[in-house]
Amino acid sequence: MSGSSYRTVHTAPPPVKMPYKPTEALGDLPGVVYALDLFLGSKMHESEAYCNQSDPKKERLYFATGFGLIQCVKGLMSYADEDLLAALGHTKQGVLIAAAHRKRAPYLASRLAGYVVSGLNTTGVGFVKSMTDVERHAELVYAESLFEKALLGIVYSGDWLAFIREALNMRTTITIYRTLYKYICAADADTLILSLLPARLLSVVELFGYAADRAEALEILGRAGAKEGEGEAEEENDEDDAPPLVSTADEGVRRALCDLALLIFHLVLSSFTFDGVDVRLAARVVRWNLKRYPGGVFFLFGAGRLALRRAQPARALAYHAQAMKAQAQYRTLHHVSWWECAVACLALGQVGGEGEDGSLAWWRRLEAEAGWSKSIYTYGMAVCLLESAEEADGEAAADEGEKAKKKEQRAEAARLMERVPGLRQKIAGKSIPLEKFVARKARKFLAQGRLALPALEISYVFFAIAHAPRRVVETRMLPAVRAELARLAAEKAGKEKLKDGHWDDYCLARFLEGVCLRYVAFPDADAVLERGEVPALGRDEAVAGACAAFEAVFESGPRIELDHHLVYHAHYELGRVLACTGDVEGARKHFDLVLSGKYLEVGPSGRKGKYSMQNALEMRTHAAVEALHKRPL
Repeated sequence: MSGSSYRTVHTAPPPVKMPYKPTEALGDLPGVVYALDLFLGSKMHESEAYCNQSDPKKERLYFATGFGLIQCVKGLMSYADEDLLAALGHTKQGVLIAAAHRKRAPYLASRLAGYVVSGLNTTGVGFVKSMTDVERHAELVYAESLFEKALLGIVYSGDWLAFIREALNMRTTITIYRTLYKYICAADADTLILSLLPARLLSVVELFGYAADRAEALEILGRAGAKEGEGEAEEENDEDDAPPLVSTADEGVRRALCDLALLIFHLVLSSFTFDGVDVRLAARVVRWNLKRYPGGVFFLFGAGRLALRRAQPARALAYHAQAMKAQAQYRTLHHVSWWECAVACLALGQVGGEGEDGSLAWWRRLEAEAGWSKSIYTYGMAVCLLESAEEADGEAAADEGEKAKKKEQRAEAARLMERVPGLRQKIAGKSIPLEKFVARKARKFLAQGRLALPALEISYVFFAIAHAPRRVVETRMLPAVRAELARLAAEKAGKEKLKDGHWDDYCLARFLEGVCLRYVAFPDADAVLERGEVPALGRDEAVAGACAAFEAVFESGPRIELDHHLVYHAHYELGRVLACTGDVEGARKHFDLVLSGKYLEVGPSGRKGKYSMQNALEMRTHAAVEALHKRPL
């Protein structure tokens, strides 16, 4: 198959038949494919203009709902109320148009008769068989538009009752997908999202009519592009020119959307699960789509996340620089790259500095423009400023001007910390766990006047340590941890009373030491190691050091005043270390402790309520238990 199979089928706007007749709705498919190609090729405004020109009344099945999808993406990227409201309006219109094209549901008497005489085709697969092609398409489009509306409604409302209402719409969506899947053995991937739930919780959810099969969902999504050149060589070669198994001339309209869903699962949601994750498949999807859309911002995002997942943060920064140059029409899409760049800089150990080589600069940009989470952006700025000031304190020859600059950095950090708690927001009436975490840390700073290793701590939270090159872990992260441990040891050796929070700081430093040593011994399974790399520590020594560090957290856990979550995360991380060494039973023991519901750090009269990020940790621990014996952790 020649390289032409990557090229778009439509190089000019396909004609749109006027006037519109609902029975001829499928004649708009070439036009929608053309609009999607424009959008994915970073020509967003041209795509919107073409949709508006082709369907000014928003009455055509595919143009009305396609335009609604574009507005949904825009609203979720900006998180601005006006964009979310506009997107809600367009997706509601899409729902109405799709509903008008659907086959009318049978009356009750007809449905009852259908149970007796299957040939009456009044329910389920039989009902789908009785539809025209347009009605079947309308059924799928209705489900998709309902899903978009539900998602926007949950994000915008911040109301628990609205969440319940939209969750019922989600159930309708999944029911339609299931019915259509039974009919044509192809559907989109909401069951994939459900499959992330722990097995125990999933069994409860299934009582309400939901079900999930992750392997089946991933296989269905992969069919759209035949897994994007599955037959190519397996070596890590992003320049491989193997052709796709399905060309653009033979594909369906939803191929690119299926590819994006695969990338979200394998490269984003994989932070919370192990089962089914296939980074090599994600690499093939990225490679194929970047040949098709060289300036496609969404697939450049995927390439950047893939590079970070492979412990290549410098390469991730380069891809996001390309993404920002690729389009300036939707500036809010730049916010995705800014976040990824902030994390990539943390993975490189580049915290301070106002240039683009430090995490601080990216947090500043996000805080100034982005609307997703002002509290997290503000906290990110604050901890980077604190870390920069601490680094300067270690420089013996700092001049007076430098000292004054660092004093101002600390003062700015304090001002930012004061703002963090008040910037929290809610989704569906519930607080965002990461925002609760940074608010607690900000209050701790304000009460104690300091934080231990704050930038390295958020590096762990954002998986930047997991995706750091091993040399960065060894030469930048571990030395910072050991310097803090030396400071704490000197403080303890002194005659003065220990400061409040001393043991919290000690447990955090030992925890981060254990995490760093774990990645020295066992880099992430998907990391691409630098050629000729030889770690400074042998594996056995690093493993022993990691285990000792986590055991120190357990020993001092009862003395923790605020950061109780450290003990639970230490059990999880020690379980992963033991799993990597082949001690499956030892790993299971620590995972079971996390999931036991017991107080692991204090007695029943101690900590009250949940610890920080408890739900996320339990989800990751469930995933780790299910992955034992199956894949590296």
